[in-house]
Amino acid sequence: TAGSDVANLSTTAEEKGDFYVINGLKKWITCGMFADYYCVAARTGGEGSGMLGISLILVERNRPGVTTRAMDCMGAKGSGTAFVEFDDVKVPTSNYIGDVTLLLRNFITERIGIALQANRFARECLRESIEYSKRRRAFGKKLEEQPIIRQKIAQMARQVVVTHAYLESLVARLVEMEAKDEDWFNGILRMGAEAALAKVQATNVFEFCAREAAHIHGGNSYVKGNRVE
Repeated sequence: TAGSDVANLSTTAEEKGDFYVINGLKKWITCGMFADYYCVAARTGGEGSGMLGISLILVERNRPGVTTRAMDCMGAKGSGTAFVEFDDVKVPTSNYIGDVTLLLRNFITERIGIALQANRFARECLRESIEYSKRRRAFGKKLEEQPIIRQKIAQMARQVVVTHAYLESLVARLVEMEAKDEDWFNGILRMGAEAALAKVQATNVFEFCAREAAHIHGGNSYVKGNRVE
């Protein structure tokens, strides 16, 4: 598995007549346990072909040689994240989808999607912290009355709201393009830098808010089953 290092992707698809024979292991596949079809990035260009030697191929889950294993992740339990392994999986060459440029274009939409998701999770950490601080009493008063807790919540809110505003500005540009009957998808493709910045910003905010929420909840955050976990 190569992750974001696309140029060193190791899954191979060897063309044999009218078929590809696919071998390799994919990791961190979201919805891998639920999907009936996989869009597989595989090396068709041979060793040393780099990024340009990668193609996208449609593989049906029920083909012989396709196996999946669930990954027990810390969060997002409903994501069905999985290992997907291909062992001499034979698929027709007509299942070819396209070259690596399709994959690179998808990275931009995926980064915006991850940023939106991360900031929503961060907002949930903030909400849970506010509600808990209203209920929990320590040292003779509620947590929300403790200056250090109020400061933590204020910092969480500041970062969540600012990140939300930035994400809204990106989405507003796309909505405006669509309203003018412009090609909003190509508009997304011109947002490569903004999408990358949005993902970094939102995931950093999520990490900060998750940590602060755990501090506010104290030992309760360490117990299995709570929303902060």
